[in-house]
Amino acid sequence: MTINEIQDEVIEEFSAFDDWMDKYQLLIDLGNEQEPLDEQYKTEQNLIDGCQSRVWLQCDKDAEGNLVFSAESDALIVKGIIALLIRVISGHKPQEILDADLYFIEQIGLKDHLSPTRSNGLLAMVKQVKAYALAYTMK
Repeated sequence: MTINEIQDEVIEEFSAFDDWMDKYQLLIDLGNEQEPLDEQYKTEQNLIDGCQSRVWLQCDKDAEGNLVFSAESDALIVKGIIALLIRVISGHKPQEILDADLYFIEQIGLKDHLSPTRSNGLLAMVKQVKAYALAYTMK
């Protein structure tokens, strides 16, 4: 699936709920379903600057040249947010990730329903994902 197809799928899932408490629960469930990050990747280098809670993001390149992301957070909703972001961008080529317009964030109303610090954290996560993609286009 393309990044946009995955984004459309996410938008459809979130549109099933009118109440933001249900949407938060969906985020928490997504975070809980995520595989825990291997302890070796929980390093200062993998911590995302700008997040109020601790978020570790690991990026690897697979045999086909796709970037594969894994992450973890010590906060339930943030863990769900990073799980959602990974679901959308992981498994794609670096240039696809750089070119992606991550419109799902706006479409599901995430930006409007996060505290300013969480919203800044989300921007920091997106920025870090794009930084990894940029680094891998130069290798």
